[in-house]
Amino acid sequence: MWHIAKREIYDNLNSLRFALTTVLLLALMVTNAVKHLREHPKRVQRYQDAVTESLNHLTDRADDSLYTLAQYGPGNFYKKPSPLHFCANGGESLLPDAVEVGEPPVFMTDAEGNRLLEGIWSLSYPDANLHNKNVGPKVSQVDWAFIIGYILSLIALWFTFDAFSGEREHGTLRLMLANSIPRHTVLIGKFFGALLSISIPFALAVLVNLLLISTANTVHLTTEAWGRLGIIFCLALLYTSLFVALGLLVSARVQQSAVSLMILLLTWVTLVVFMPSTLASIASSFSPATSFEEFWKQRHPIKEDLWEIYREGRSSKSEDRRLRAKSEFYTKNAERDERKHEERLKYRSAQVHRARAITGISPATLLQHLMEGFAGTGFERHLQFVENTQRYTRQLREFVADTDRADPESLHILGVREGMSEKPISPEAVPRFEDTLNLSKDFNTAAMELLLLTLFVLVLLSGAYLAFVRVEV
Repeated sequence: MWHIAKREIYDNLNSLRFALTTVLLLALMVTNAVKHLREHPKRVQRYQDAVTESLNHLTDRADDSLYTLAQYGPGNFYKKPSPLHFCANGGESLLPDAVEVGEPPVFMTDAEGNRLLEGIWSLSYPDANLHNKNVGPKVSQVDWAFIIGYILSLIALWFTFDAFSGEREHGTLRLMLANSIPRHTVLIGKFFGALLSISIPFALAVLVNLLLISTANTVHLTTEAWGRLGIIFCLALLYTSLFVALGLLVSARVQQSAVSLMILLLTWVTLVVFMPSTLASIASSFSPATSFEEFWKQRHPIKEDLWEIYREGRSSKSEDRRLRAKSEFYTKNAERDERKHEERLKYRSAQVHRARAITGISPATLLQHLMEGFAGTGFERHLQFVENTQRYTRQLREFVADTDRADPESLHILGVREGMSEKPISPEAVPRFEDTLNLSKDFNTAAMELLLLTLFVLVLLSGAYLAFVRVEV
């Protein structure tokens, strides 16, 4: 087996296609690195400027009073750009890079425009400009997902289209099988020989790419980022194995190399180019016809009359009851707004997940989703960012409640100036938002798609074995 693999590697190393593959992959990876080094610092600078502005808002509100912080909130939250953006763009331009903290609603003003009744802040989530057809590697983005999804898969077919049909034409396959060599040994030897022949120029191109990126002062790759890069490299080998197995399968069934090449090219166009867009169109037809507003009315047919709560409390003779009614009015209004925004986000997310499930039949789409997940980009990363903001929001509100509870002079009525602590708070004591990634969660999210891609490889390898066992030489 190892002897056959070495012979396959030696033949490939001395071929023109190996030299062309090396030049092509090096050119694409260098282009990818140069583009990332030019664009990533701008993304980081925009993020830092936005975060600085948001922190200034938080500091100013904390300096003013605890009530101001509770009423106006911490400022908008911004998604941290991934240092592995060069691996998978993930349609970041179509996804919001912030979760907005809505301004407190004004319910009542006097004749001069002064605010008499003003609520408290709530979270809102800008809509992602995603369509179900935005699947698969993007040709316009020279990222790793495109290079692996399109170029490396095509190279794998180029290296294997004549693995058996070429030797059959030259008569060397008959001589090889005349010896006491099991056919599965020949198949596995050729499989590993082709895979290693493709891995050599790819690994060289990846090393040049990472050398350019890691030595630049504008990009900092952490230990976790290097670990994610290792996972992405393994994904590339797994995806390449799929097309190596496909090439061996067709080559074992076809007598002539030219016919084998033609069939493989048509199969590649179907799997990588046409299937993602076709499945996306099918997924679009499964989108619910009802709008979100209709969906919301069906889920919540009875609208809460919050004004009734406020009017009942306002008519009370007790000052404490009036303040608590106002606090309840503000709080329930903010909760209802946030609940509606969360329902809208879940509604949109369900549509995208439904489309991803349908388009996951395509290996190219599976690769795109997996690379986005481990590169920290794409739709799942956006949902993880939203979860981070929701977790921080609960933490901040708990901080406000605990700080107010620690003041014995406060009435402990949140959202109302007269009912909250008037003692100054230190801005340094206020918790800060931090957008983080969770590798274990990314693994859990990608487990099914990773299993499906592995299953594709095993099925094609099994098919190649059955085809080669039955072939007449």
